[in-house]
Amino acid sequence: MNKIFFDDNDFKFFKQFKKPFDIQLYLNKIKYNPDYITNSPHKVIIEQKANCFEGALFAAAALRTMGFKPLIVDMMSENDDDHVIALFKQNNFYGAIAKSNTRLLRFREPVYKSLRELVMSYFDFYFNIFGEKSLRSYSNPVNLSMFDNKNWMTTDEDLEFIGDYLYSIKHHKIIYSKQIKLLSIAEDDIINSCFSGAIEKGIFKPQKRK
Repeated sequence: MNKIFFDDNDFKFFKQFKKPFDIQLYLNKIKYNPDYITNSPHKVIIEQKANCFEGALFAAAALRTMGFKPLIVDMMSENDDDHVIALFKQNNFYGAIAKSNTRLLRFREPVYKSLRELVMSYFDFYFNIFGEKSLRSYSNPVNLSMFDNKNWMTTDEDLEFIGDYLYSIKHHKIIYSKQIKLLSIAEDDIINSCFSGAIEKGIFKPQKRK
């Protein structure tokens, strides 16, 4: 990893992470950011808080210091928040790191043979406050090095343009209308466990189904 992407303090900070799960533990420790903003990894270090998108960007930058490509995947939902994960590969298997206001959409061990298999590991735990399973599609991996010319790792500017890019690219549908109609509601104890400790301001307020 070329040090020129960070100043000395940021580079030293990222070097504390020795394996992907160390990054996840850090993201679990810092506060959830409920504001509609996308801060760079540098600003996450300063402010010690991150939302889902910021967490994925931070994890991708941290993985980059370990020699991984800075990859993220966008997951789109229905009647719920979208989710972004940082992707890594070890021994030819996919894993993921993520920041979430819920408890069940975070780390995935690198044991998945395909990207779709990895994404589907989130499906049964991806639901809104009514327990409606909401994951609908996912993007191909996006290599954030394409935004290096905009200093995405260190800028003080809002990185909303990366979100705009994710919204514009192709997503792979994982479920169809006939299947959606047959989906069950998540069990109450799983819902309660998922949202336990969540920041109220950051919880998506879905429309109640008729």
